Amino acid sequence: MYGLEADFWPKLFLMLAIIYLVLVLFNMMMGKWLKVEKKKFLSYNYVNEKHKKIDRVVRITILFILMVGFFINITSDPVGAFWLLQPASILFVFIFVTESIRAFMEWKYAENKKAYIVTVSQLIFISLLLMSIIKTSFFGMFS
Repeated sequence: MYGLEADFWPKLFLMLAIIYLVLVLFNMMMGKWLKVEKKKFLSYNYVNEKHKKIDRVVRITILFILMVGFFINITSDPVGAFWLLQPASILFVFIFVTESIRAFMEWKYAENKKAYIVTVSQLIFISLLLMSIIKTSFFGMFS
């Protein structure tokens, strides 16, 4: 049969809920442990105007790369599509770059110097979580 499995959507929502819960719990624990004011989840938290400008440049660049990658991959042979230009790869690079910039700006300019430690630990945790999810098909949920 073609298309998605009948239980795809419930599994996807369950997976997203679990990931969200794990990330929120990790952020809460790190914030309490390091005594850092918690940031709003999935929101813009700029350290200063310089950070805001750099972040906008990165976002525009990533959007441009997404569009170029889409057109390159759609016009090439599906078997020979460039994995680096796949949306998931580009988004992973986007998260890594923006959070690295945030950590640097927090280290350099933030009032609470421990804030960058939380950002770096979140970045490492998210990277490990995403890699384990991809490698294990969410621990066998999507096999």
